[in-house]
Amino acid sequence: MRYIDTIIAGFGGQGVLLIGNLLAYAGMNDGLNVTYIPVYGVEMRGGTANCTVVMSEEEIGSPIIHSPESLIAMNRPSLDKFQARVKDGGVHIINTSLIDMELADTDRLKCFGVPMNDIADDLGSARFVNMVAIGAYVQATQIVSLDALIGSLENVISPRYHKLLPANEKAIKAGAAAVS
Repeated sequence: MRYIDTIIAGFGGQGVLLIGNLLAYAGMNDGLNVTYIPVYGVEMRGGTANCTVVMSEEEIGSPIIHSPESLIAMNRPSLDKFQARVKDGGVHIINTSLIDMELADTDRLKCFGVPMNDIADDLGSARFVNMVAIGAYVQATQIVSLDALIGSLENVISPRYHKLLPANEKAIKAGAAAVS
């Protein structure tokens, strides 16, 4: 049975909520039941932001996640806040552009260090950091296919920005390649 729950966390402005929404659409488009809960703080850009996504072939009893099976930590405060809550053996995607990999709980978790900001910069824009992150996550967890993820971009990116779909796809694939 396919099932996973995750917390995606980072600074406001890193696109955390966007990729949570993208992951939820990819799950729905791949035939899974999905819940998505964004958590908005009083501070947006520059403060912390996170969201939870649950995907399952079965009905989902509750969208609330106390001990997630996976985590994407895009900054150090997110690692500090959520890493200890991840279940033993869970998948942890870590932005090593902003977090020292030595802080990862590699004894307990399957940790994948990805230099997300560096990859995004190499692609031409720091704004692609979130797409790098979600590409790495999908590659590491295999909960949905990369094709389902890429095919769901149109669901979350405004039509006026559809000219950026190929660049977002490239960033997703670069993130996936970083954990292959």
